[in-house]
Amino acid sequence: MRGPHIRSLAVAVAVTTAATGLAGTAFAGPATATGADRAAASTGTTAASVVTAARAAAFAHASATGVTRGDELRAQDVMIDPEGARHVRFIRTHQGMPVLGGDLVVHLSHRLAYTGVTRAADRSVKLATTRAKLTAGQAEAKAAAVGKGDAGTAELVVDARDGGAALAYRIPVSDSSTAEAAGTRTVVIDAVTGKVRSNTPDSDEFLSPKLLDTLRERGETLDPATGTAVQPRPLTAAAATRAVHYPVTASGTGTSLFVGKVPLTTTRTARTSYLLKDPTRWGTETRDAKGKELENFAQGKKFTSTTDKWGNGAVSHRDSAAVDAQYGITKTLDFYKKTFGRKGIANNGKAARGMVHFGDKVANAFWDSTCGCMLYGDGDGDMFKKPLVVLDVTGHELTHGVVDATAKLEPTRVDADGNQYGEAGSLNESLADIFGSNVEFSANNAKNPPNYLIGEKLGLAQKFLRRLDHPSLDKLEGTIDYWAPQTYDAEVHAGSGVSSHAYYLLAEGSGRKTIGGFAYDSPTYEGSTVTGIGRAKATAIFYRALTRYMVSSTDFHDARTATLKAAADLYGASSTAYKTVDQAWAAVNVTVANTPAARH
Repeated sequence: MRGPHIRSLAVAVAVTTAATGLAGTAFAGPATATGADRAAASTGTTAASVVTAARAAAFAHASATGVTRGDELRAQDVMIDPEGARHVRFIRTHQGMPVLGGDLVVHLSHRLAYTGVTRAADRSVKLATTRAKLTAGQAEAKAAAVGKGDAGTAELVVDARDGGAALAYRIPVSDSSTAEAAGTRTVVIDAVTGKVRSNTPDSDEFLSPKLLDTLRERGETLDPATGTAVQPRPLTAAAATRAVHYPVTASGTGTSLFVGKVPLTTTRTARTSYLLKDPTRWGTETRDAKGKELENFAQGKKFTSTTDKWGNGAVSHRDSAAVDAQYGITKTLDFYKKTFGRKGIANNGKAARGMVHFGDKVANAFWDSTCGCMLYGDGDGDMFKKPLVVLDVTGHELTHGVVDATAKLEPTRVDADGNQYGEAGSLNESLADIFGSNVEFSANNAKNPPNYLIGEKLGLAQKFLRRLDHPSLDKLEGTIDYWAPQTYDAEVHAGSGVSSHAYYLLAEGSGRKTIGGFAYDSPTYEGSTVTGIGRAKATAIFYRALTRYMVSSTDFHDARTATLKAAADLYGASSTAYKTVDQAWAAVNVTVANTPAARH
């Protein structure tokens, strides 16, 4: 489960040149070319020049972009498509204050002419007052109380997430006791009324509080089967015949809990000393939290070996869970790199990191943006008896990191128990399931056969947690197949079925079929028939939609528009792929005709 991240951002401009990317939210087309457009068209296509042109276009087309006097735009990402388009994702400040829900993507042609915008806020940011009635100290005290932890320094922000614009304080809260494992939260307090506008976790729990309660009520005990199927080991380097200068890349072997024996690329630090760190994947590493609730990776204990052999396939060896984690993280990185050219979770060529044995009897796994890493609990020893280091769990959770680095899809609300609601949050969960299943297909591990099921190795009585072909077969979370007006406030895992179902239909089509030994039977709204275009094209469309056209508030109807735009970019507006995207969304009851009016 993803916690919405509404903290200030360190902005890094990166250029993405992969042919496939993601899209989302309402798309505003170009107006008549202005002088600013013509000037931009004559500019070069370096990242800096694209940012300059996009910023100028945003102000020149203020009626479409919503940018107004007092706004500043800071580039978060620059994407240059091989077919010519340029896209700049901006975060916004207003009168020097960060704007929550103020993100937008400006789209340009290859000549840097404005072609449209994707925006989260549906109106310009206009504050009724810039004078706070609460002091920062009062806001911090309230945040500490509602977040049940230690409040950090309050920062004035503009909260535009509900369609308005309110002066507010944003306060980080650490050591919160509101969740299964203490962590950090972000609390937003209205600076005029003192109302709590949001109180959200900064970590992404795979198992929601609601699901955990359901499992306890049913008395389910999750004890996933483990085993060790041998996989081919890569060729190892011949014994050195000359002096070796350490550290050097090494080829080790891990015996995991869930995926058998697997090859691991490690770091040799001395003649008989190895570190579980992969120098071929930007230094990606897994460490041991040693039963502590660490959110600082540097405090984790390094995994070392004298033999470059890791784990024994059982929980009796602390390395075993680390093997699953390191394998899953590297396979997720491999999927994103070889499929989309994405260099790391944030596309910045930096390591992905994981810590196993997190906390005391924690029955969950997290993507934690504070740590910038995956955190894996060992299970509670009661309901869940093994570490949650399953491959598709890692793919799912690291995809939340990809979403954090791109659209930052956020739930509409979070209840007192930590359950999240709203279509943007549901779309986030869906994308994590979609790309998490693709990590399995990419890894193609015989011990963990790829499929369109999520959590099939968790040992649940229903044999999976969620599935993309027929979401409502998940009775634990009440996942839904089709959109309806009440979906807007559905719990995010339940609501995720709408877009996951649309993706499956786009990839594989409707009806019964067996794929890779798994039987599927995907229904449609009112019995329509959809013929799939294949997983490769469907995945390319959804990824492009995420990275190019989705923003923090993108809902299902926006996502339909985003994927149509992505399909047009990649395959043409008259292509079979474009038409099938439209059919797939109609098959889950998301159409132009039933697009809701503005909700705010």
